[in-house]
Amino acid sequence: MLRTKIKASSITHLTDARYFAAWEVEWLGFQLSPGSEHTVDPRLVSTLREWVDGVKICGEFNLATGPDILAAIDLLALETVEVGMFTPRETLVQLQGKAEIIQEVVVEAYADTSNLEELMLEHQDLVAYFLLHFGKGGITWADLQAGIPLPVEQLADWARRFPLLIDLPLGDTLPQDFLAQVPARGLNVQGGEEEKVGLKNFDQLDAFLEDLELLV
Repeated sequence: MLRTKIKASSITHLTDARYFAAWEVEWLGFQLSPGSEHTVDPRLVSTLREWVDGVKICGEFNLATGPDILAAIDLLALETVEVGMFTPRETLVQLQGKAEIIQEVVVEAYADTSNLEELMLEHQDLVAYFLLHFGKGGITWADLQAGIPLPVEQLADWARRFPLLIDLPLGDTLPQDFLAQVPARGLNVQGGEEEKVGLKNFDQLDAFLEDLELLV
């Protein structure tokens, strides 16, 4: 059992799906936007969910219309959907009540933090979680400690005010130590390619998740 929520994103194969399910993560995410990196065939999602239990299946959509997302929810029985940061409020309204909504917010080094806060304020009544993705913007924990593009104190304030999931390369910092400073609702990790079918090295992820393991 983990002491915080974990979303495993961009799952593309059974090895990752079973690994993260065994760790009892909250969500398994599958990229369903055509043409995006790590896009999977919807039939794979249907197949993989038969092999896992106790996790929410999340469809990840970078760019998609409300009707397309609703169709995927019905086809794949998605419990959760993740939408891009430029998804209009009208689409979020369409999805309301159909599935839990996570909105990804990619944070760039040049980001105007006031604009990011305005986005969260505007959508917080419709969104279950905001996924602040620093990794895609090339930002690390060391950058935030240096105040780039925002100070740690501001991120911690957001974490107290908004339901945040965070994707951030932590370097040598343990995830528990990070969460002690930034009380986010959870963390996001990435799936990856297999070395060969059914074989993958999970040493780095093991260390990360073991630090969050709640011993009972």
